[in-house]
Amino acid sequence: MCGLAGVSRAGYYRHWLASKPRQEETALRDKIQCLVLANRKLHYGHRRITVLLRRDGWMVNRKRVLRIIREDNLLCVPKQAFRPPTTDSRHGFPIWPNLARHIRPMAINQLWVADITYIRLAEEFVYLAVILDAFSRRVVGWAMADHLRAELALSALRMALADREIVPGSLVHHSDQGVQYACGDYIARLQHAGIQPSMSRPGCPWDNAMAESFMRTLKREEVDGQAYRDRAEAEASIGVFIETVYNRRRLHSALAYLAPEEFEATRHPPPALAASVAGGETMSPASVETLSL
Repeated sequence: MCGLAGVSRAGYYRHWLASKPRQEETALRDKIQCLVLANRKLHYGHRRITVLLRRDGWMVNRKRVLRIIREDNLLCVPKQAFRPPTTDSRHGFPIWPNLARHIRPMAINQLWVADITYIRLAEEFVYLAVILDAFSRRVVGWAMADHLRAELALSALRMALADREIVPGSLVHHSDQGVQYACGDYIARLQHAGIQPSMSRPGCPWDNAMAESFMRTLKREEVDGQAYRDRAEAEASIGVFIETVYNRRRLHSALAYLAPEEFEATRHPPPALAASVAGGETMSPASVETLSL
C-alpha cells in the first residue's frame, strides 16, 4: 500500500501518529459529553461514565475519562451547607436493639432501611421519608410533608407495604432512634405486619449508612441543582427522580453497575432466609437486647 501511494512506511506511520489519535480523542470526548448530558439528572461521575462507554464498545480506562471530564469542566453540583435537624431521639418510647448489623440480605424483603431528610424550598423546608430494600437499594416507599410528625414515616411505610408482599417474621425494619420510628403507632404497624423493628445505636449514623447514602445521592443528583417553588413541585420532581431515574436507570456500583429494578429482575435468590433472628416471632426490646451486643 505504501508503494502504491509512493510514500515510505516511516512516513505513513508519522502521518498516522499525527492524525489518527486526535480523531479518536475527539470522538471519545464527544461521546463523553453526550453521555454526561443524557444522564445529567443522574450527575454521573467518571466511573459510571466509563461503564457506559465500555458497554458501547469503547476500550477506555477511567483515568482517561476523568482527565477529559476535568478538561471539559463537567463538574458536579456542590452540596448545600445548612442542614436542619430531622431526628429527635429525646423521647420516652422503647429503643429497639440494632439487628441490622447482623444481617446480610440474600433476597428482597429481608432488610428495609428508613430515614428522613429535609428538602429546601424557596421560603421553607419540607421533609421526605424513604424506605429502601437493602438487598437491591430500591426505594420501596416514600412520602413528603411539611411536618415531622409520625404520620410522615407512616405514609412511607404504607406505600412500602402496598408495594411488597411480606412474609411475617422474615423482615427487619431498621431506622434511627427518632420519635417518628419509635412511637407506638409506628411500632404497632410494623408488628401488625410481622416486621421486626431495629434501631441504630445512639450517635452512630453509620449504622444506617445505606439510607444515609441514598439521601446524599438524592441531594447531589436532584435536590441541590433545583429551585422548587412549592411542595407540589418538589414532590413531583423528586417522585420522578425516585421512581424513574433512581429505581430504573441509575447504575449502582454495589449492584454490579445495574439499576435496582434491573438487579431485582436479573437475580434469582434463594427463598427468603430468616432475616429476623427471632425465628419469625416478634420480640420485645428487652428480649433481643443481647443480640445487639
